[in-house]
Amino acid sequence: MTTTPKTMTVIEITEPGGPDVLRPAQREVPTPAANEVLIKVAGAGLNGADLTQRRGRYPMPPGVTDIPGLEASGTVVALGPNVTTLEVGDAVCALLAGGGYAEYAVAPVPQCMPVPHGVALTDAGALPETFCTVWTNVFERAQLKAGETLLVQGGSSGIGYTAIELAKAFGARVLATARTAEKCRACERFGADRAINYTEEDFLEVGKAFTQGRGIDVILDMVGGSYIPKEMELLAHGGRLVFVNLKAGRIVEADFGLIHAKHLVITGSRLRPLSIADKGRICASLVEKVWPLFATGQVKPEIYRRFPLREAAAAHRMMETSEHIGKILLTV
Repeated sequence: MTTTPKTMTVIEITEPGGPDVLRPAQREVPTPAANEVLIKVAGAGLNGADLTQRRGRYPMPPGVTDIPGLEASGTVVALGPNVTTLEVGDAVCALLAGGGYAEYAVAPVPQCMPVPHGVALTDAGALPETFCTVWTNVFERAQLKAGETLLVQGGSSGIGYTAIELAKAFGARVLATARTAEKCRACERFGADRAINYTEEDFLEVGKAFTQGRGIDVILDMVGGSYIPKEMELLAHGGRLVFVNLKAGRIVEADFGLIHAKHLVITGSRLRPLSIADKGRICASLVEKVWPLFATGQVKPEIYRRFPLREAAAAHRMMETSEHIGKILLTV
């Protein structure tokens, strides 16, 4: 039997605002419901949605804890009713609806994955959100194939480095944009064939030259705004534009005749609204098709900095500078 305490340290959002509204607090340790497990958290990754939630602009779905944190890794310490595929003591990383910024978190069994071979238990907390996001958008919705070309807008971010590594592992060519020379070098270290410093170069011109005028097959965009018309122009015949964020704006004027003429697909998705079954299917696909790539070294986590759980505010301040490369992690 594993004994768990009655209370735990969590990070609360005391009110909408800046990083300083994140404060350590004491809460009761949650009890896993049917088909859930309780995880003693070792690591919890930071994501852009956490910052949006902290600012009061990304409310939690009904019934979901107000504690932030969309992913975590750790050890299973308790099983809810009907759990048969996991055991106490299993090392897992999990996609969460919330609650990762805590010493303990509950997760639905379908959203739990084994820690990949060669990845430290703590660092695995930085995998679920970005890998699920990239897999479902780039490989399922946009159907990226070997031999095609992918453009990643924001290649040094958590989603960006994940997209570069996975696209290269599955045989695609990759372009990636970044803001500084250092970040461009990081994109090339992740495997990008060409990094584009968007403060000095036009990704439309570089993309056309790189493909000898053919255009890009898939664009993964987390920027939106003024990028959208240029991306539609850059896409090849049958190209796919997929959004995971729209930081620079959601409403633009664009030539939709390009969609008609070039047979384009424009799509996107969010993980949070998906059902447990849908999230579980994505996690199962990762375990089958992506997790083996960690053992071969083709894919690995990129952790920029680790902060103790109680220093979540400092971690958010760093993330808001956009100076980081890869993921920022809270450790418990």
